[in-house]
This record gives sequence, C-alpha cells and structure tokens, in this order.
Amino acid sequence: MKQGAAAMTYVPTPLKKEIVIDSIITIHYFEYMRDFVFRGESHDFWEFLYVDRGTVLVTAGESDFQLTTGNIIFHKPKEFHAIRSIGKNSPNLMTASFTSASPAMKLLEGKIDTLSIEERNIISHLLGLARQSFATPLHVPSVEQILLKPDLPFGTEQLIGADLELLLISLIRKPASPAVRRIPASASVSEENSRENRLDRILSFMEEHICEQLTVEQICSAFSLSRSSLQSLFHEKKGCGVMDYFIHRKIDRAKEMIRDGTMNVTEISYFLSYSSLQYFSKQFKQITGMSPQQYASSVKGLSQSALSLIHISEPTRP
Repeated sequence: MKQGAAAMTYVPTPLKKEIVIDSIITIHYFEYMRDFVFRGESHDFWEFLYVDRGTVLVTAGESDFQLTTGNIIFHKPKEFHAIRSIGKNSPNLMTASFTSASPAMKLLEGKIDTLSIEERNIISHLLGLARQSFATPLHVPSVEQILLKPDLPFGTEQLIGADLELLLISLIRKPASPAVRRIPASASVSEENSRENRLDRILSFMEEHICEQLTVEQICSAFSLSRSSLQSLFHEKKGCGVMDYFIHRKIDRAKEMIRDGTMNVTEISYFLSYSSLQYFSKQFKQITGMSPQQYASSVKGLSQSALSLIHISEPTRP
C-alpha cells in the first residue's frame, strides 16, 4: 500500500448454511438374512436408508417402494416405515438417523434416489468415521444412544456432521433419479388388488386371534402398517373401524357358540377372552339388542317351534 493511500474497508460476507445437522441419533450397518423383515416404527427425527446390496420392499407411510443396490430413501419425522427383503440375495443396509431444524429439510421429504459414485464415497467415508469413533457397534439395532470412544482425533465429530450435510446437499442439488418408482406389493398385481390381498390377510389374522384381546397396535405390527393406514383400509372396504369390525366378529362367534349349545354364557365369555361376564353381556346387547341369555332363549324357542312344525307336517300313520 502506498504511503498516504486511503485504507481499504473489508466487509465480511456471511455464508448461508442451508442444511445443518444438529445431532446424530444412530448410524447402523446391517448384513441381514435373505428372509429379513422389520415390521416398522415411527419416531420424531429424520432417518435415511441406503441399500448397499440386495433388494428390499420399503413401506413409507401408506406407500410401498422397491429399492435395490445404490438406492436411498428418506423418512421424515413421525413417518411410519418398515422393511422387508424380497430379493434372492441377503441385503446389506445402512441407516442414519439425526435431527435437523433446517427448513430446507422439507426438500428431502419423500426423497428416493440413486447415489452417484461421489455420494457413495461420502457414505463409505461416513461409515469409516463411525466405526473409528463409536464405542457402540454399528450392527446392533437396539442401540438407543451412540457412545463415543474417548480421545477421538481432533474434529472427528464435526467431520461426521459434515459428511452428512455434504450428502444431503448433494442429493438436494441434483435432479431426481427416474430409477426408483412406487410399486404395488407384488409387481404382478394392481395396487387395488394388493390392498384387497392385504385386507384378506388381516381378516384371516383376526379370525385366528378371535379368542384373544387383539389390539390395533398388534395388527399394525404384524402387517407393517401405520394406525392411520389400517383404519383407512377398514373404513374404505368395511365401512367401519378395525376394532368395530373385530368386536362384531367376536359377537358373531359368540352367537354361533350359543346356537351350538356346547358352552354356557360364562364359558363363552371366558373363551373369547372378555375381562368379565358383565362386559361381554353389555357388548353383546349393544350389537344384537338382547342379552346373551335372551338370545339363547330365542334360539331355543325357534328350535322348538321348528320341531313342532315338523311333527305337525308328518302324515298320520295308519
């Protein structure tokens, strides 16, 4: 700078951070068996699933997607998601869950893509850092909190967050891949038939457990469905809620057993896993308009009337 020249005024330019990872929940790498099934969960943080090898059917909310090697899918907070292996080879899967309050995360809602070579390298680097840094093993799904090893090299935790942010930014910046599409549960049937088949399986499951105190949560878990998806299916196909349907089937079974006459009302109540005879009688009357005892009497009366008609119609023998 020449003597006497005016001093320059430097003005800093802030760098906008579009994506910021606030915390890590879990990072896992699984080598599953060919018949692997994860019946599903939902939670209040973000998660992505990357298929390193194999083919899986992923349920996200109310939709099913077939993912193969190189595909990635994002699940937003509170979105129900489940996984099932459907390929010939055992799947290798990587998952990462994390929190982020960045508004730009909305761009990853429902995101399904195929990773480029550069993005796969980011995944590999991230997994390498996780293996070096975590005291908790990457292959144990029950880990609820990551424990870090002591005396990590300088900046290790920041590098993990940076890898994640770099991956997310890269996926947002590039056009969506056309390689992944929504599919029915079976490629050979329509989505409507798939829903019908699923409903048939659920109805069979309910019949098999008619003598138990079955809950909505148990049905959702058995079929990898969210509560809202299950209720929507029953309202659409049966015109009632799932438990309303199940209760009516229980009472139908009770009526069959009363007509059969092999058990008394108390035994039927116990057989169908009602908490008390009083509750069974109350529910029976709500649905049929009469108590179990009144129904049994009406059935007996009808049977006697039918027998009388048979006797009357018989010709008199000479």
